[in-house]
Amino acid sequence: RSLCDWSSDVCSSDLRAMEAALAGEDLSGLRFRDRIARAVRLRLDLADRELVRRGATLFALPQHAAEGAAAVWASADAIWRALGDGSDDLNWYTRRARLAAVYGSTVLYWLGDDSPDHQATWDFLDRRIEGVMAFEKAKAAFLGNPLGKALLAGPLKIMERIRAPKQPDDLPGRQAPRDPVRDTGPRAF
Repeated sequence: RSLCDWSSDVCSSDLRAMEAALAGEDLSGLRFRDRIARAVRLRLDLADRELVRRGATLFALPQHAAEGAAAVWASADAIWRALGDGSDDLNWYTRRARLAAVYGSTVLYWLGDDSPDHQATWDFLDRRIEGVMAFEKAKAAFLGNPLGKALLAGPLKIMERIRAPKQPDDLPGRQAPRDPVRDTGPRAF
């Protein structure tokens, strides 16, 4: 457990450094996709590559996979918060899920990249972001189509009720601590 805790602490420290560095930059002239790319790049520039390699090896073990997924999610969440994401609906989840996929694959590519100044990694990151943008464009076209709108009317109505967590420790996959005063019976799911 101590290696997982230490790796998580290093990740948290790097995330705070990234958030502080992003706060000091003027990103207002950049397209949002370029802001995302800048944040991911800064996140990787601040990381110790060998520590990330060892952490990835540790978190790839089945007994630590949940902590590894939490670290990737925390990075995606920190990037979105640093860029001022104010969503409080389903978008809160989908933005972080998409960025977690992009970030996780980029980290793995970065670990094997020996190109000068990691240029191959940044090109890879740009291609991943372009893939997300192509998906978003296709999704918008489908939702703009009367048939697509009709097909998704029911599911979209249900999804309107989904809200983002209200506090940092209320993230997906976490269980609230038991309150001995109010919780007297078995835990309900």
